[in-house]
Amino acid sequence: MDADDLRHVLESVRDFIRTEVVPLEEQIDEQDVIPERIVTQCKEMGLYGFTIPEEYGGLGLSAFEEVQLAMELGWTTPALRSLFGTNNGIAGHVLLDGATEEQKKTWLPRLASGEVTASFGLTEADAGSDPSALATTAKRDGDGWVINGSKRYITNSPVADVIMVFARTNPEAKGNRGISTFLVPKGTPGLSIGPKDKKMGQSGAWTADVHLDDVRVPADAVVGGEEGVDQGFRIAAKCLAHGRLHIAAVCAGMAARLVHETTEFAKTREQGGAPIARFQLIQGLVADSVTDYHAGRALVLETARAFDAGTDKIAGPAAAKYFCSEMVGRVADRAVQVHGGAGYMRGVAVERFYRDVRLFRIYEGTSQIQQVIIARDALGSAARG
Repeated sequence: MDADDLRHVLESVRDFIRTEVVPLEEQIDEQDVIPERIVTQCKEMGLYGFTIPEEYGGLGLSAFEEVQLAMELGWTTPALRSLFGTNNGIAGHVLLDGATEEQKKTWLPRLASGEVTASFGLTEADAGSDPSALATTAKRDGDGWVINGSKRYITNSPVADVIMVFARTNPEAKGNRGISTFLVPKGTPGLSIGPKDKKMGQSGAWTADVHLDDVRVPADAVVGGEEGVDQGFRIAAKCLAHGRLHIAAVCAGMAARLVHETTEFAKTREQGGAPIARFQLIQGLVADSVTDYHAGRALVLETARAFDAGTDKIAGPAAAKYFCSEMVGRVADRAVQVHGGAGYMRGVAVERFYRDVRLFRIYEGTSQIQQVIIARDALGSAARG
């Protein structure tokens, strides 16, 4: 994107978030829903398709451009980003990385416009970070497939128009092999969605279980067509690597907001007739958070450059996601500490952010999975038995 165009997009999103969304944060947290007018504005701004190429109706942002936008999105409740995060991220990239041209033309323009919301159906009760334990199956039946199984904690599934379902198509294959991805539209007989999950944080971002009971889909529902059979894990790995970089950027954006909340409170809260900003122990907490934020932001930008260049699409995103998700947790904890008793009260932004940021260390690969990816990349064959 042209530099001036990108600057305009970032400024528009920044203004939208700070004037329209931030005042609604407590309402969203209490009511567990994003107001419909905000959803409509997101669609009109092109936020449902910022990573989708222009030829399919999106903005076509590069990774370096995307992370700058994601950091703006991090300024407010992460529920906003979840509205369109799967379209741009792990679900949309299933199509970008693995679909046939016909599948791309059918689905991507609708994802980019927000007409369709997509979900990424990989996680199961006993198959989270390790998809080798995937129990959902898809068996050939005539000219189609029959899918059986259940998925857990699937983001946007209560409102999804299509779910990218990962299922084992070759029971003889070992580990991560023999898995395929299927496009399963809403309303397909046998597809049902469980009740919305009640979560610690990120209210307004809906997750639920997905159940597939003898779900019959045609042969062209396999992402990638016949060549996509048994290629599901390869597709998932690519999608998750991109998603980790995006999540890292969101975490950096949230750290920026938390630093802002911390410093503004320290300047105005008084103890002993003076603002607590004068106390060196408070200054130490602020300094650590500012340093953490700058380190995270720099890591995200450098990782995005390498991602675009194709020089590091595995360890770099894992390192960025690992550091930034842990980092924003530290920044949130310090923010609550600086606020004191006020930081423990509902209705105070840092209390809500403290709950919200905890999830980033878990989804799209736990911190421990990122450690394994980073270490194996550094150690090579010596790390494998």
